[in-house]
Amino acid sequence: MRSTLPPLRALQAFESFGRLGSVSAAAQELGVTSGAISQQIKLLEDHLQIPLIMKDGRRAALSPTAKSYHALVSSGFVKLHQAQTLLAKQASELDVNVSGLPTLLLKWLQPKLKSFEARYGETSIRLEATHGEPDPEFLNHMFRLTYGSVSKSFPHARPLFHDICFPVCSPEFLKRYPEALDPAALPNLPWVEIDWGPEYASVPKLNTWLAAQGLENLHRKPTSMHSLSSSALEAVASGQGIALAQLSFASVDLELGRLIRISQESVRMPEPYYICWGARMLKREKSRDFLNWIIAETTR
Repeated sequence: MRSTLPPLRALQAFESFGRLGSVSAAAQELGVTSGAISQQIKLLEDHLQIPLIMKDGRRAALSPTAKSYHALVSSGFVKLHQAQTLLAKQASELDVNVSGLPTLLLKWLQPKLKSFEARYGETSIRLEATHGEPDPEFLNHMFRLTYGSVSKSFPHARPLFHDICFPVCSPEFLKRYPEALDPAALPNLPWVEIDWGPEYASVPKLNTWLAAQGLENLHRKPTSMHSLSSSALEAVASGQGIALAQLSFASVDLELGRLIRISQESVRMPEPYYICWGARMLKREKSRDFLNWIIAETTR
C-alpha cells in the first residue's frame, strides 16, 4: 500500500458511495455519472492496493476493511465542511457568531437580544442552532452556548445559570382538566415527554418531579415525545398535555399566558448552562461586549 494520499476526487466518490449506499446516489449527489463514481473508486482501490467494494448479487457494498477506512475518511470530510463554514463566517460582515443548543437560543437568548442592541447599538449577530458541539478550534471565531460537562472540552467556559423545572400546561388544557392543579392527579392526565437522548439521562423528567413530591409515576403513555424542548412546549401550548418545563425555556410563554405553571414546587437541573469561547475570541470589541452583556443578564 502506498503511503501517499490518494486523489481527493477518488476519496470524495468513495465517501459519498459509502455514506449513501449506492453508486447512483453518489453520482447524483456529486453531479457526475455512475460510471465516473465507479472509475474513481477503482482508482482508489488501485492506489490502496486493497478491494473496497464487495458484490452481493447486483448490489455493491463496502468490504469489512473498507468500512473502518470509510469512517475515518468521512470524519475528514466533516472537518473540511466545518473549515469551509468557518471561513464563510469569517468572511461575513456579522459582528458576533453564536452557536448554541436550539431551544436555548430560541427560548432564552433570542428574547433578550433586544436589550443587547439597546445597550451596545445595532449589531449583526449570527445564531447557529445545533446540538452538535463544534471543534474547540472553532471557538476562536464564535461563542458556544451549551449544557453541562461538555463545556470542559472548550478553552474557556463560564456558567450562565442553573435552571429549575416544574410542570406546565395550557389555559385550554386547564379548563378541560381543572384537577391538574392537584399534583396527585397528574399521573392520570395526558402528558408530553421531553427526551434529550441517552447522553442526558440525568436531566429531570416529569416522573422525576412526581417522585420528588412523593407521588406515583405516570400511569399512561405520553401524548407525544420530543427531542427538542421548544417543540414539546409548543405541543403543551396547543393543549396536548402537561410537561416538565425549564424556567429559562418557558418564561416568555408564561408571561404571555400561553402556558400556566401548575405547581410552585420544582426540581433543579443537575448542571448549569455555559457560554464557551476560544483564546482569540475576545480580541474583537463586539465579542467582548456580548460576553459581558450575557454574563450580566444572568446575574440580575
